[in-house]
Amino acid sequence: MNDHKNTILAIALSAIVMIAWQFFFGLPQLDKQKQVAQQQAHERSQPQPGGAPTNVPPPASSATPGQSSTAPTAPSSVPAPPTTPAQTQTATRASVIAASPRVSIETATLHGSIALKGGRIDDLSLTQFTETVDPKSPPIVLLSPSGSPDPFYAEFGWVSAPGSTVKVPNADTMWTRDGSGALSVGKPVKLTFDNGAGLIFHRTISVDDQYLFTISDEVQNTGTAAATLYPYGLVSRHGMPQTLGYYLLHEGMIGVLGDSGLQEITYKKMEEKKTLPFDVTNAWLGITDKYWAATLLPDPSAHLKAHFASGTLDGKPTFQADYLGDAKTVAPGATTSIESRLFAGAKQVSLINAYNEKLKLNRFDLLIDWGWFYFITKPMFWTIDFLFHLLGNFGLAILAVTVLVKAIFFPLANKSYASMAKMKAVQPELTAIRERYKDDKVKQQQAMMELYKKQSINPVAGCLPIVIQIPVFFALYKMLFITIEMRHAPFFGWIRDLSAPDPTNVFNLFGLIPYDPTQVPLIGHFLVLGAWPMIMGVTMWCQMKLNPTPPDPTQKMIFDWMPLVFTFMLATFPAGLVIYWAWNNTLSVIQQSIIMRRHGAKVELWDNLKSLFVRKKAEDKA
Repeated sequence: MNDHKNTILAIALSAIVMIAWQFFFGLPQLDKQKQVAQQQAHERSQPQPGGAPTNVPPPASSATPGQSSTAPTAPSSVPAPPTTPAQTQTATRASVIAASPRVSIETATLHGSIALKGGRIDDLSLTQFTETVDPKSPPIVLLSPSGSPDPFYAEFGWVSAPGSTVKVPNADTMWTRDGSGALSVGKPVKLTFDNGAGLIFHRTISVDDQYLFTISDEVQNTGTAAATLYPYGLVSRHGMPQTLGYYLLHEGMIGVLGDSGLQEITYKKMEEKKTLPFDVTNAWLGITDKYWAATLLPDPSAHLKAHFASGTLDGKPTFQADYLGDAKTVAPGATTSIESRLFAGAKQVSLINAYNEKLKLNRFDLLIDWGWFYFITKPMFWTIDFLFHLLGNFGLAILAVTVLVKAIFFPLANKSYASMAKMKAVQPELTAIRERYKDDKVKQQQAMMELYKKQSINPVAGCLPIVIQIPVFFALYKMLFITIEMRHAPFFGWIRDLSAPDPTNVFNLFGLIPYDPTQVPLIGHFLVLGAWPMIMGVTMWCQMKLNPTPPDPTQKMIFDWMPLVFTFMLATFPAGLVIYWAWNNTLSVIQQSIIMRRHGAKVELWDNLKSLFVRKKAEDKA
């Protein structure tokens, strides 16, 4: 009777695990995928930049740093994010861009423009990255101007001293372009603004061959009185961006702020905090997404009043990362200047590390969220990246690193498999003990433990190969999840993106039936099972069948159900992780079979497989 209760309990626990996993991980991931797909479809339906449309509504006006509706009483920080309602309805991104004079940005990695009105870098697309695996899909849009549906921009300038009437450039300032042509590598853009009161502002913007902008601001005093100005830089984002919402990944405000170290504040937490000030040197800060970021990189030696802030505009939240430098006093006839940098692009590991070293930044590599177990995740990435450059395919690199991991843990796994082989050999004795003490569970356990001790058997040896995989499994999952190098990385066949789940589904016969099983009411979120998760489940079942049968019926039931549970659990995981697990299981089956033969234990894998069909035939005859 107890065995039946234990069996029911095992089934119930397995079902609970599977349902909980789908609810907390599978379901949110599917929802996020649908949201992203809907957003991409919406963006593709919007007109793209290229020509000036007729009847273009003017961009929405709003209070902005350097142009706030309420001037700060002291320049202790850059003015807060915009809170003044827009005067007109939000226009499309294309119409806002077309409505103002601009300087084009054209490099191998970037396409966009700088607004002459305000001098903002507010139009930027990443030409080497597309929205989907289809190379013809639109490029990733990173920055957008104020007045468009999702404003995200960078701004640099000067704030005047408290009580000063000195006119400084702001978001409404129309800069004059010196020269012509697009901003490109080796061809900087020079802007000029004369405030009409003795100060002439010069701005030179240059860009490298990747994602680094250098902004040189110079102030020339042709008047008769000294002027005191404070340089600032900011990155501002309006509206709540779509985030994946996983604890595993940080999206939101980020920076390494001197002695305060790494600061990661989510959008929701920022809405609660409103403002977070820092008085620092050796700092950088900005706003990050999963794969992209816009960050301010001031001189590491500069003293800054930095802060993160949030506000509201038209009922929508706004977020800002900014800094204010020390005062610069410009005497009559003198000139002063300040140089700032902006990183706006893809968070490629090698590139981020190179910037960190070249610019002598404070742990800029932390822009990539390696997590608490970075000491495992980063070496895992370096190894796979090295193998990728050797083999030319990230999928093959994952298979190769699996072999390396198996080699590293080979001695430990050998001991585990040897212990299991011994347990397999004493199965008749264990069966006899269970029969002898079937009514006395305590004596049964004591007798079994004595047998284990006599034969030098570790009864939990079968769990060890799985346990030692957990850190590697987590590191690989984290790496697949956060690194842009794995985004849209193809394998072979139907796997076109190793960082995304297997796109096939057995519940529509792998596409033969023209419908989406995930849309079925109530149970659709459970109907996700691709080909590679099924392969993984089969390999896991094979590995489990090599292990000795657990003496306890409950344990046996759990082990019997585990491959099925894991198959559905991993169905929504990145395909690269499922391929790793399937390949690892296959190698484990081969390794364990060889060791069991060496220790005289019978490999019953094929017998177990055959027994399924024999049992089925017997049941049919009955």
